[in-house]
Amino acid sequence: MREIGETAKFKFVDLFAGIGGMRLAFEGSGCQCVFSSEWDKYCQKTYFENFGETPHGDITKISACDIPDHDILAAGFPCQPFSIAGVSKKNSLGMVTGFLDKTQGTLFFNVAEIISAKRPKAFLLENVKNLKSHDKGNTWKVIAEVLDKLDYEIFPDVMDGQIFSPQHRERIFIVGFDRMRYGREVEFDFSIAAPPKRTKIRDILEKRVDKKYTLTNHLWQYLRDYAAKHRAKGNGFGYGLADLDGVARTLSARYYKDGSEILIPQAGKNPRRLTPRECARLQGYGDDFVIPVSDTQAYKQFGNSVVVPLVGAIAKKIVSALKQASACKHQIIH
Repeated sequence: MREIGETAKFKFVDLFAGIGGMRLAFEGSGCQCVFSSEWDKYCQKTYFENFGETPHGDITKISACDIPDHDILAAGFPCQPFSIAGVSKKNSLGMVTGFLDKTQGTLFFNVAEIISAKRPKAFLLENVKNLKSHDKGNTWKVIAEVLDKLDYEIFPDVMDGQIFSPQHRERIFIVGFDRMRYGREVEFDFSIAAPPKRTKIRDILEKRVDKKYTLTNHLWQYLRDYAAKHRAKGNGFGYGLADLDGVARTLSARYYKDGSEILIPQAGKNPRRLTPRECARLQGYGDDFVIPVSDTQAYKQFGNSVVVPLVGAIAKKIVSALKQASACKHQIIH
Protein backbone atom coordinates (compact mmCIF):
# COMPACT_ATOMS: atom_id res chain seq x y z
CA MET A 1 0.00 0.00 0.00
CA ARG A 2 1.21 3.46 -0.83
CA GLU A 3 1.89 6.00 1.87
CA ILE A 4 -0.82 8.61 2.33
CA GLY A 5 0.12 12.19 1.62
CA GLU A 6 -1.43 15.34 3.00
CA THR A 7 -4.02 15.59 0.21
CA ALA A 8 -4.91 11.88 -0.12
CA LYS A 9 -7.58 10.17 1.92
CA PHE A 10 -6.92 7.47 4.45
CA LYS A 11 -8.98 4.39 3.60
CA PHE A 12 -10.86 2.63 6.37
CA VAL A 13 -13.09 -0.39 6.91
CA ASP A 14 -16.24 -0.28 9.02
CA LEU A 15 -16.70 -3.60 10.85
CA PHE A 16 -19.71 -4.44 13.06
CA ALA A 17 -20.94 -1.30 11.36
CA GLY A 18 -24.42 -1.08 12.90
CA ILE A 19 -26.04 1.93 11.28
CA GLY A 20 -22.79 3.66 10.40
CA GLY A 21 -21.87 5.84 13.38
CA MET A 22 -18.18 5.03 13.02
CA ARG A 23 -18.40 5.64 9.29
CA LEU A 24 -19.89 9.10 9.76
CA ALA A 25 -17.13 9.89 12.26
CA PHE A 26 -14.27 8.83 10.00
CA GLU A 27 -15.77 10.34 6.86
CA GLY A 28 -16.11 13.57 8.81
CA SER A 29 -12.37 13.33 9.41
CA GLY A 30 -11.64 13.15 5.69
CA CYS A 31 -11.34 9.36 5.40
CA GLN A 32 -12.82 7.08 2.73
CA CYS A 33 -14.74 3.90 3.54
CA VAL A 34 -13.77 0.96 1.30
CA PHE A 35 -15.61 -1.89 3.06
CA SER A 36 -18.37 -2.39 5.63
CA SER A 37 -19.78 -5.41 7.42
CA GLU A 38 -22.99 -5.80 9.46
CA TRP A 39 -25.17 -8.90 9.78
CA ASP A 40 -28.43 -7.40 11.14
CA LYS A 41 -30.90 -6.91 8.26
CA TYR A 42 -32.59 -3.90 9.87
CA CYS A 43 -29.25 -2.16 10.42
CA GLN A 44 -28.34 -3.00 6.84
CA LYS A 45 -31.51 -1.24 5.70
CA THR A 46 -30.70 1.92 7.68
CA TYR A 47 -27.09 1.80 6.48
CA PHE A 48 -28.19 1.50 2.84
CA GLU A 49 -30.62 4.41 3.09
CA ASN A 50 -27.86 6.66 4.45
CA PHE A 51 -24.76 5.51 2.57
CA GLY A 52 -26.14 3.97 -0.62
CA GLU A 53 -24.60 0.57 -0.01
CA THR A 54 -25.55 -2.56 1.87
CA PRO A 55 -22.83 -3.79 4.24
CA HIS A 56 -21.43 -7.26 3.71
CA GLY A 57 -23.02 -9.76 6.09
CA ASP A 58 -21.68 -12.01 8.83
CA ILE A 59 -17.99 -11.21 9.40
CA THR A 60 -17.34 -14.80 10.46
CA LYS A 61 -18.20 -15.90 6.90
CA ILE A 62 -15.87 -13.39 5.21
CA SER A 63 -12.26 -14.25 4.47
CA ALA A 64 -9.78 -11.63 5.63
CA CYS A 65 -8.12 -11.86 2.22
CA ASP A 66 -11.33 -10.66 0.55
CA ILE A 67 -11.33 -7.39 2.50
CA PRO A 68 -9.72 -4.49 0.59
CA ASP A 69 -6.44 -2.99 1.72
CA HIS A 70 -7.02 -0.15 4.15
CA ASP A 71 -5.18 2.28 6.40
CA ILE A 72 -7.52 2.26 9.40
CA LEU A 73 -9.72 -0.50 10.79
CA ALA A 74 -12.75 0.62 12.82
CA ALA A 75 -14.78 -1.91 14.81
CA GLY A 76 -17.21 -1.81 17.72
CA PHE A 77 -17.03 -5.55 18.33
CA PRO A 78 -19.29 -7.32 20.87
CA CYS A 79 -17.78 -8.33 24.20
CA GLN A 80 -17.53 -12.10 24.68
CA PRO A 81 -15.72 -14.29 27.24
CA PHE A 82 -12.66 -16.14 26.02
CA SER A 83 -11.98 -19.75 26.87
CA ILE A 84 -8.34 -20.37 27.75
CA ALA A 85 -8.74 -24.02 28.73
CA GLY A 86 -9.02 -26.57 25.96
CA VAL A 87 -8.39 -24.17 23.12
CA SER A 88 -8.07 -25.41 19.58
CA LYS A 89 -4.56 -26.15 18.36
CA LYS A 90 -5.49 -25.17 14.84
CA ASN A 91 -3.23 -22.44 13.49
CA SER A 92 -5.44 -20.50 11.10
CA LEU A 93 -3.05 -17.60 10.52
CA GLY A 94 -0.10 -19.36 8.91
CA MET A 95 3.02 -17.56 10.11
CA VAL A 96 1.42 -16.57 13.41
CA THR A 97 2.32 -19.20 16.00
CA GLY A 98 -1.13 -20.04 17.28
CA PHE A 99 -1.56 -17.46 20.06
CA LEU A 100 -4.82 -16.39 18.41
CA ASP A 101 -6.24 -19.85 19.09
CA LYS A 102 -7.39 -18.76 22.54
CA THR A 103 -9.81 -16.27 20.93
CA GLN A 104 -11.35 -18.84 18.56
CA GLY A 105 -15.13 -18.67 18.56
CA THR A 106 -15.24 -15.01 19.55
CA LEU A 107 -15.81 -12.06 17.25
CA PHE A 108 -12.59 -10.45 18.45
CA PHE A 109 -10.81 -13.34 16.71
CA ASN A 110 -12.20 -12.14 13.37
CA VAL A 111 -11.00 -8.59 14.05
CA ALA A 112 -7.53 -9.85 15.01
CA GLU A 113 -7.41 -12.10 11.95
CA ILE A 114 -8.15 -9.15 9.66
CA ILE A 115 -5.54 -6.98 11.41
CA SER A 116 -2.99 -9.78 10.99
CA ALA A 117 -3.80 -10.33 7.32
CA LYS A 118 -4.18 -6.70 6.18
CA ARG A 119 -1.90 -4.85 8.61
CA PRO A 120 -3.67 -1.49 8.71
CA LYS A 121 -1.60 1.47 9.82
CA ALA A 122 -3.98 2.00 12.72
CA PHE A 123 -7.21 0.75 14.25
CA LEU A 124 -9.97 1.98 16.54
CA LEU A 125 -11.85 -0.60 18.59
CA GLU A 126 -14.83 0.30 20.78
CA ASN A 127 -16.47 -1.74 23.51
CA VAL A 128 -18.34 -1.57 26.80
CA LYS A 129 -16.81 0.38 29.67
CA ASN A 130 -16.18 -2.72 31.81
CA LEU A 131 -14.20 -4.60 29.14
CA LYS A 132 -11.12 -4.59 31.38
CA SER A 133 -12.99 -6.25 34.25
CA HIS A 134 -15.05 -8.58 32.04
CA ASP A 135 -14.61 -12.28 32.87
CA LYS A 136 -12.39 -11.39 35.87
CA GLY A 137 -9.97 -9.47 33.67
CA ASN A 138 -9.28 -12.43 31.40
CA THR A 139 -10.94 -10.87 28.34
CA TRP A 140 -8.80 -7.73 28.44
CA LYS A 141 -5.65 -9.71 29.18
CA VAL A 142 -6.16 -11.79 26.04
CA ILE A 143 -7.08 -8.80 23.86
CA ALA A 144 -4.02 -6.81 24.97
CA GLU A 145 -1.77 -9.85 24.50
CA VAL A 146 -3.05 -10.55 21.00
CA LEU A 147 -2.72 -6.93 19.85
CA ASP A 148 0.78 -6.72 21.32
CA LYS A 149 1.88 -9.91 19.58
CA LEU A 150 0.43 -8.60 16.33
CA ASP A 151 3.01 -5.83 16.89
CA TYR A 152 0.70 -2.88 17.51
CA GLU A 153 1.27 -0.12 20.04
CA ILE A 154 -2.06 0.28 21.82
CA PHE A 155 -3.66 3.16 23.70
CA PRO A 156 -6.84 2.30 25.65
CA ASP A 157 -9.05 4.76 27.52
CA VAL A 158 -12.62 5.07 28.79
CA MET A 159 -14.35 8.12 27.33
CA ASP A 160 -17.72 9.63 28.23
CA GLY A 161 -19.99 10.75 25.41
CA GLN A 162 -21.29 13.64 27.48
CA ILE A 163 -18.36 15.70 26.21
CA PHE A 164 -20.51 16.18 23.11
CA SER A 165 -23.96 14.87 24.04
CA PRO A 166 -26.29 15.34 27.04
CA GLN A 167 -25.91 11.66 27.88
CA HIS A 168 -23.71 9.86 30.38
CA ARG A 169 -22.28 7.18 28.08
CA GLU A 170 -18.92 5.63 28.97
CA ARG A 171 -17.21 3.33 26.51
CA ILE A 172 -13.69 2.00 26.17
CA PHE A 173 -11.79 2.95 23.04
CA ILE A 174 -8.62 1.13 21.98
CA VAL A 175 -6.41 2.85 19.42
CA GLY A 176 -3.50 0.94 17.92
CA PHE A 177 -0.61 1.85 15.59
CA ASP A 178 1.50 -0.55 13.54
CA ARG A 179 4.92 -0.91 15.18
CA MET A 180 6.32 -2.52 12.01
CA ARG A 181 5.82 0.83 10.28
CA TYR A 182 6.25 3.36 13.04
CA GLY A 183 8.07 1.60 15.86
CA ARG A 184 6.97 2.74 19.31
CA GLU A 185 7.31 6.42 18.55
CA VAL A 186 3.73 7.31 17.64
CA GLU A 187 2.36 9.89 20.05
CA PHE A 188 -1.30 9.61 20.94
CA ASP A 189 -3.59 10.62 23.76
CA PHE A 190 -7.34 10.96 24.22
CA SER A 191 -7.39 14.56 25.44
CA ILE A 192 -10.35 16.17 23.69
CA ALA A 193 -11.58 19.71 24.29
CA ALA A 194 -15.30 20.00 24.95
CA PRO A 195 -17.20 22.38 22.67
CA PRO A 196 -17.73 25.88 24.14
CA LYS A 197 -21.48 25.37 24.43
CA ARG A 198 -22.64 22.11 26.01
CA THR A 199 -25.83 20.59 24.64
CA LYS A 200 -28.69 20.08 27.09
CA ILE A 201 -31.46 17.53 26.85
CA ARG A 202 -33.98 20.23 26.02
CA ASP A 203 -31.85 21.10 22.97
CA ILE A 204 -32.46 17.70 21.36
CA LEU A 205 -36.22 17.55 21.94
CA GLU A 206 -38.71 17.78 19.10
CA LYS A 207 -41.26 20.57 19.30
CA ARG A 208 -44.25 18.40 18.45
CA VAL A 209 -44.41 14.81 19.67
CA ASP A 210 -47.10 12.22 18.99
CA LYS A 211 -49.10 11.27 22.07
CA LYS A 212 -48.14 7.60 21.51
CA TYR A 213 -44.79 8.36 23.18
CA THR A 214 -46.50 9.36 26.45
CA LEU A 215 -46.53 6.53 28.99
CA THR A 216 -49.87 4.92 29.69
CA ASN A 217 -51.24 5.16 33.23
CA HIS A 218 -50.60 1.43 33.64
CA LEU A 219 -46.96 1.57 32.56
CA TRP A 220 -46.21 4.73 34.54
CA GLN A 221 -47.72 3.18 37.68
CA TYR A 222 -45.75 -0.05 37.10
CA LEU A 223 -42.46 1.86 36.80
CA ARG A 224 -43.14 3.83 39.99
CA ASP A 225 -44.09 0.68 41.91
CA TYR A 226 -41.00 -1.12 40.61
CA ALA A 227 -38.73 1.75 41.68
CA ALA A 228 -40.35 1.93 45.12
CA LYS A 229 -39.89 -1.81 45.65
CA HIS A 230 -36.18 -1.60 44.88
CA ARG A 231 -35.68 1.54 46.94
CA ALA A 232 -37.15 -0.34 49.92
CA LYS A 233 -34.45 -2.99 49.40
CA GLY A 234 -31.73 -0.36 49.21
CA ASN A 235 -31.20 -0.80 45.46
CA GLY A 236 -30.85 2.00 42.96
CA PHE A 237 -32.96 0.45 40.23
CA GLY A 238 -35.75 2.50 38.73
CA TYR A 239 -36.79 4.86 36.00
CA GLY A 240 -34.79 7.95 35.11
CA LEU A 241 -36.76 11.18 34.87
CA ALA A 242 -34.46 13.45 32.91
CA ASP A 243 -33.39 16.92 34.01
CA LEU A 244 -33.96 18.92 30.82
CA ASP A 245 -31.01 21.16 31.66
CA GLY A 246 -28.78 18.23 32.58
CA VAL A 247 -27.44 14.93 31.32
CA ALA A 248 -29.46 11.78 30.72
CA ARG A 249 -28.63 8.22 31.65
CA THR A 250 -27.14 5.94 29.00
CA LEU A 251 -29.45 5.14 26.11
CA SER A 252 -29.55 1.35 25.82
CA ALA A 253 -30.70 -1.12 23.16
CA ARG A 254 -33.56 -2.11 25.49
CA TYR A 255 -35.04 1.38 25.35
CA TYR A 256 -37.82 0.08 23.11
CA LYS A 257 -39.25 -1.96 26.01
CA ASP A 258 -40.46 0.89 28.22
CA GLY A 259 -38.08 3.84 27.80
CA SER A 260 -37.56 3.85 31.55
CA GLU A 261 -33.90 4.92 31.64
CA ILE A 262 -34.63 8.29 29.95
CA LEU A 263 -38.11 9.71 30.53
CA ILE A 264 -39.04 13.26 29.56
CA PRO A 265 -41.26 15.08 32.09
CA GLN A 266 -44.43 16.71 30.74
CA ALA A 267 -46.53 19.31 32.56
CA GLY A 268 -49.92 17.90 33.53
CA LYS A 269 -49.25 14.56 31.85
CA ASN A 270 -47.38 11.32 32.39
CA PRO A 271 -43.76 11.47 31.22
CA ARG A 272 -42.90 10.27 27.75
CA ARG A 273 -40.11 8.35 26.12
CA LEU A 274 -37.78 9.91 23.58
CA THR A 275 -38.77 9.67 19.93
CA PRO A 276 -36.41 7.86 17.53
CA ARG A 277 -35.33 11.22 16.10
CA GLU A 278 -34.49 12.46 19.60
CA CYS A 279 -32.47 9.29 20.19
CA ALA A 280 -30.61 10.00 16.96
CA ARG A 281 -29.85 13.53 18.13
CA LEU A 282 -28.75 12.21 21.54
CA GLN A 283 -26.15 10.08 19.75
CA GLY A 284 -25.00 13.00 17.60
CA TYR A 285 -26.68 12.11 14.30
CA GLY A 286 -27.84 15.01 12.15
CA ASP A 287 -31.49 15.47 11.26
CA ASP A 288 -30.64 14.47 7.67
CA PHE A 289 -29.93 10.93 8.90
CA VAL A 290 -32.71 8.73 7.52
CA ILE A 291 -34.60 6.45 9.92
CA PRO A 292 -36.35 3.92 7.63
CA VAL A 293 -37.23 1.28 10.24
CA SER A 294 -39.90 0.81 12.92
CA ASP A 295 -39.62 2.61 16.25
CA THR A 296 -38.64 -0.66 17.94
CA GLN A 297 -35.75 -1.27 15.54
CA ALA A 298 -34.72 2.39 15.65
CA TYR A 299 -34.49 2.32 19.46
CA LYS A 300 -32.32 -0.81 19.26
CA GLN A 301 -30.09 0.75 16.61
CA PHE A 302 -29.48 4.06 18.34
CA GLY A 303 -29.14 2.30 21.71
CA ASN A 304 -26.29 0.24 20.26
CA SER A 305 -24.64 3.17 18.49
CA VAL A 306 -21.61 5.24 19.32
CA VAL A 307 -21.77 8.96 20.08
CA VAL A 308 -20.77 10.14 16.61
CA PRO A 309 -19.07 13.46 17.52
CA LEU A 310 -16.95 11.75 20.19
CA VAL A 311 -15.72 9.11 17.74
CA GLY A 312 -15.21 11.89 15.20
CA ALA A 313 -12.90 13.70 17.61
CA ILE A 314 -10.94 10.48 18.22
CA ALA A 315 -10.79 9.80 14.47
CA LYS A 316 -9.30 13.26 13.86
CA LYS A 317 -6.60 12.52 16.45
CA ILE A 318 -5.81 9.18 14.78
CA VAL A 319 -5.52 10.85 11.37
CA SER A 320 -3.29 13.58 12.82
CA ALA A 321 -1.07 11.00 14.54
CA LEU A 322 -0.73 9.00 11.31
CA LYS A 323 0.20 12.06 9.29
CA GLN A 324 2.79 13.06 11.86
CA ALA A 325 4.20 9.51 12.04
CA SER A 326 4.35 9.27 8.25
CA ALA A 327 6.10 12.64 8.03
CA CYS A 328 8.70 11.57 10.63
CA LYS A 329 9.26 8.29 8.79
CA HIS A 330 9.71 10.17 5.50
CA GLN A 331 12.29 12.49 7.10
CA ILE A 332 14.24 9.53 8.49
CA ILE A 333 14.28 7.78 5.09
CA HIS A 334 15.42 10.94 3.32
